[in-house]
Amino acid sequence: MVEQVPEKLGKYEIIKLVGKGSMGVVYEGYDPFADSPVAVKVALAESLKDKEVGSRYRKMFFNEAHTAGMLKHPNIINILDAGAEDDTCYIVMELVEGGETLKRYTSSETLLPVEQVIEIIFKCAKALDYAHRQGVIHRDIKPTNILIAADMDIKIGDFSIAHLMSADTTNTMPMGFVGSPRYMSPEQVQEDNITNQTDLFSLGIVMYELLTGKHPFYADSFSRLIHKIINEKHPPLKTHRHDIPDILEKIVYHALQKNPDKRYKMGLNMAADLSLAFDYLEKPQQDIAVQEKFNAIQELQFFSDFPESEIWEIIRACIWQEFQPGDEIIVEGDIDDSFYIISGGSVDVLKGETVIGNLHKGDCFGEMAYLSKTERSATIRASDYVSLMKINATLIDQVSVECQLHFSKVFMHTLVKRLSMTTAMLAQQH
Repeated sequence: MVEQVPEKLGKYEIIKLVGKGSMGVVYEGYDPFADSPVAVKVALAESLKDKEVGSRYRKMFFNEAHTAGMLKHPNIINILDAGAEDDTCYIVMELVEGGETLKRYTSSETLLPVEQVIEIIFKCAKALDYAHRQGVIHRDIKPTNILIAADMDIKIGDFSIAHLMSADTTNTMPMGFVGSPRYMSPEQVQEDNITNQTDLFSLGIVMYELLTGKHPFYADSFSRLIHKIINEKHPPLKTHRHDIPDILEKIVYHALQKNPDKRYKMGLNMAADLSLAFDYLEKPQQDIAVQEKFNAIQELQFFSDFPESEIWEIIRACIWQEFQPGDEIIVEGDIDDSFYIISGGSVDVLKGETVIGNLHKGDCFGEMAYLSKTERSATIRASDYVSLMKINATLIDQVSVECQLHFSKVFMHTLVKRLSMTTAMLAQQH
């Protein structure tokens, strides 16, 4: 049966069919008032009219507008409007240009580069952390509910069975058997109490598939699948790919723990480990003894007022790297959100191929990119043997509030001092 494409729904012009899922048909549309393309999701007429499930289906359909409509995050599809016209119910969302789902990349023939998988799961973990802090549990994280745009950015969608934890409910509550069994957590398939950690278990399964092209709990029957999810450990990633770094093995292992108490507590915890993994693949951090790290930090002016307890927190929250003379540490034009403190050696600052400055032990660079992920304005090159502390916002979010406040205070003081020096230098040049 050919799908009949409506010409218009409310104020929205319907252009073409984009796809069809269990919860509705999605069209590309146009908003003449905003002069912008949109995606219009229309409820399935046959499901709405079904006497037994029609009412529940309608509630689930508009649940997406209610829950996802609360969320404003760059990696969650933005809900713009919702309505009903005659017997047609619809939700209007942002249109993801050139978007397709992650499903395509869960096959062993079409796997993405490992670095790209880390970036995708990192963005998902951050987006879920945001949703969870707003009280929203997605409950149906799977490849077909994660869109990847033409520029390889991602958007989490389909909040139709999401649950909103209100202030007068406990943090855990029975949710019933809803979702996609292949991506459910042990507590979800047992219709037990669930929390935001269910979404992180599901994300762990997605990560496993994107890295290997295999499902961690593959089974040829429903009952066998459920048994594996509840009772059996997943095969190590190296069972399917020998080139997988150990750090990714540890992240997947942590995400897929059967007991929620042993699983990642929040998406931010998972994102922090993924950030460490990305840095490790880019340049493995040096195996510097913990006491040596402590001694090095104590010698730096930046941390002179930090109590010992906070220094130990900083040690755990940063990446330690070493570079040979001539190595490029950051490159002009690159986009990053990391901030560096030189713990030994010196570096040259270059615009193009011209050296415009030098930085030494105790100096910092990358402050503006740390504040807001922007293009690097200069290249930093090691002028001799250099040791560095690399810090980004995701990792700093893991330390105590007291340590975060202390770090932010010193960071802003350092930034103001750097801007004042830059202004003075420019004034002298003129």
